[in-house]
Amino acid sequence: MRKFELVIFDCDGVLVDSERIANEVFARILNEECGFALNLDDMYQTFVGHSSAQCMSIIEEMLGEKPPAHLEQRYKDEINHALATSVSAVAGIEKALAEISIPFCVASSGSHKKMQTTLGKTKLLPHFAGKLYSTSDVKRGKPFPDIYRHAASKMGAPHPSTCLVIEDSPLGVEGGVSAGMTVFGYAELMNETRLVDAGAHHTFNDMNNLANEIARFM
Repeated sequence: MRKFELVIFDCDGVLVDSERIANEVFARILNEECGFALNLDDMYQTFVGHSSAQCMSIIEEMLGEKPPAHLEQRYKDEINHALATSVSAVAGIEKALAEISIPFCVASSGSHKKMQTTLGKTKLLPHFAGKLYSTSDVKRGKPFPDIYRHAASKMGAPHPSTCLVIEDSPLGVEGGVSAGMTVFGYAELMNETRLVDAGAHHTFNDMNNLANEIARFM
């Protein structure tokens, strides 16, 4: 049994249902700019959990040369526009946030601007006022533990073992585990086996049940 004193949520795919939208847009851009023909499963396997800078590095490896100079800005602009008009909250997250009785925050690979856009559009932002942390705030992104340790420090968590991370990508799971925290893998979109292989201590696929899932570990 563990006593959690802080829940650290990823944002995309955990709080906001943005992964489908973002990856559909990104796949189209990659087809137009680089000639890649990638379906949604390819996108989830290759890019989910990475920052935009990390995505550009992956594309460079795939191309064997640097991608077009404007690609990262186009990626950010078009995805932010799509999310600002179409994103919705993950089903059940409002119920989960209402039922969780311990402090919580966000630790995301997305930028602060992106979080403000998606959480604002879905009306979740008031839950996280002053509690948004981005990998742009730290030296290294996921799967390194920096963002989780940064968030825990800012939130006053006494020890990593008292923190619970909710993630939907293998990279995020790896980062939370390497930070010394308990990690729940949210497997609504991502293959559950990949989350377990990355080190998730527990997996679930219905956000409505999150408070009960946490209680089982307390």
